[in-house]
Amino acid sequence: MVPAEQQNKSNENRRKILVVDDHPIVRDGLADLINKEKDIVVCGWAEDIPQTIKAIKNLKPDVVTVDISLGDASGLELIKDIKTRFPSLPILALSMHQESLYAERAIRAGAKGYITKQEATKKVITAIRQVLDGRLYLSEKMKEKVLRSFLGGNGSGAGTSPIDRLTDRELDVFSLLGQGRGTRQIAEQLCLSIKTIETYRSRIKEKLNISSSSELLLYAFQWANRQGKM
Repeated sequence: MVPAEQQNKSNENRRKILVVDDHPIVRDGLADLINKEKDIVVCGWAEDIPQTIKAIKNLKPDVVTVDISLGDASGLELIKDIKTRFPSLPILALSMHQESLYAERAIRAGAKGYITKQEATKKVITAIRQVLDGRLYLSEKMKEKVLRSFLGGNGSGAGTSPIDRLTDRELDVFSLLGQGRGTRQIAEQLCLSIKTIETYRSRIKEKLNISSSSELLLYAFQWANRQGKM
């Protein structure tokens, strides 16, 4: 067994990772993977926006991994908040959602990489090291798509999903509708007015070419169900 003093000294030489996820099993799994490495170590965890900001100030991590789908908050909004407060801190986004839906949004929000939870066990260490080195981590397919988009070549090509037309906040509302949340619940969760949520619902219907609220709810339920099976 390594003496505590020697172990602490060893940890001082390792790059510090802050894990942001509201699922304890995921946090523990990531910690187990990361802490086996000699050059990186988990310095702490958080499960919402206030905890994350406080942990960054206190622990001064070298990189933050952020779950896109936090329980009562948007991971995309958290990424934007972190980049505003700590512009030099690299962020790696993790998500249960397919890469094509959220990767570009995460990069635009300020993340330096995106990895799905399905592939995290195999590639998260590589992703963390790449982000720590100042490089972008995406799959080759997504790198090409994001590059085309940033160069203005994305447009409204044939391969674009209707969901891609939604803004980040509209996607938050759409996702919560798919989880069975009502307008009032969504307003409380996102700290917005009911009127604002109703406006978002109208915009979503227009962008998805949906005429009724019942059709919107059905579409959202079906979409959320597909996401859960990925």
